[in-house]
Amino acid sequence: MNPALHQFIVDYGLWAVLGGTFLEGESVVVFAGFLAHQHLLHLPEVMLCAFAGSFAADQLLFFLGRRYREHRLVRRIREKPAFARALALVDRYPHGFILSLRFLYGLRTVGPVALGMSRVPPLRFLVLNAVAAAIWAACFSLLGYAFGQTIESLLGRLHGVETKLAVAAAIGAAIWLAYHLIARRRR
Repeated sequence: MNPALHQFIVDYGLWAVLGGTFLEGESVVVFAGFLAHQHLLHLPEVMLCAFAGSFAADQLLFFLGRRYREHRLVRRIREKPAFARALALVDRYPHGFILSLRFLYGLRTVGPVALGMSRVPPLRFLVLNAVAAAIWAACFSLLGYAFGQTIESLLGRLHGVETKLAVAAAIGAAIWLAYHLIARRRR
């Protein structure tokens, strides 16, 4: 086991989860859940960082949609084909849309902006966004943790940080690919 790499993951892994969920999401959290199973990170801390990053990102996008409708970033988001779909879903199922937003492919960025431009009150969004972020963080962290148990039962105890990272990266890539293929098929 490479002690420098191990220490790097211990020192900066949770920051990577926080930043990764702020920007991307599922594969980062699954990867972190796997690393928690390998005892490089702590599962409750992974869940907390995944929650915080996801929650903060959606709150920021909601605020941008609410306050800066004419900003060029918001205009670019509004021009995406998924934006009209998001607005239609917000009008039809505002609470359900907020709770399921993180699980709907293609609406992760446009959804909070559409909600910000809608009539959904900010406090209601804040509360439902917190609930949804907690569920999402727990689900994907536990998914990665469960994959770690499955891989361990198939391959035995993994040794070496490099091996753990390679397996975790392969799992993350497989989940990302499956997620995008299923979403593409639905479209």
